[in-house]
Amino acid sequence: MENYIYNDGGRSNAGFKGDTGDCVTRAIAIASGKPYKEVYDVMANGNANQRVSGYFSKSKKIKTARKGISVRRKWFQDYMKSIGFKWQPTMGIGTGCKVHLKSDELPKGRIICSLSRHYVAVIDGVINDTYDCSRNGTRCVYGYWYI
Repeated sequence: MENYIYNDGGRSNAGFKGDTGDCVTRAIAIASGKPYKEVYDVMANGNANQRVSGYFSKSKKIKTARKGISVRRKWFQDYMKSIGFKWQPTMGIGTGCKVHLKSDELPKGRIICSLSRHYVAVIDGVINDTYDCSRNGTRCVYGYWYI
């Protein structure tokens, strides 16, 4: 993507230190305008209370959002809908990449893009994140949440 702005979503202002795997929390805080701590608490609570099965062993059932969120869990999708976001898939199984992390391939407005192992807020075509994750416009977007 041509445009990038460093944005930690309010993490440092909320008193959190250092870098961590909080891209989901950060992207939601940026795109929704909600305080980082508020979103973090919801994500941490969801992690702590999600049903344990398969991949999610008891060791994963901890109250934190700094090591990632499973965005496929029902509680996560319900939360996103509750704050006004809708899901738009951009890729299906076997279809190949059709949308890249480029401003001319994404809608304007406040969106949260799902990438391989990463979530990022994009506002009017500009990446808002702690690093430029676009891979020079070649990164595939699997889908995005939009308001």
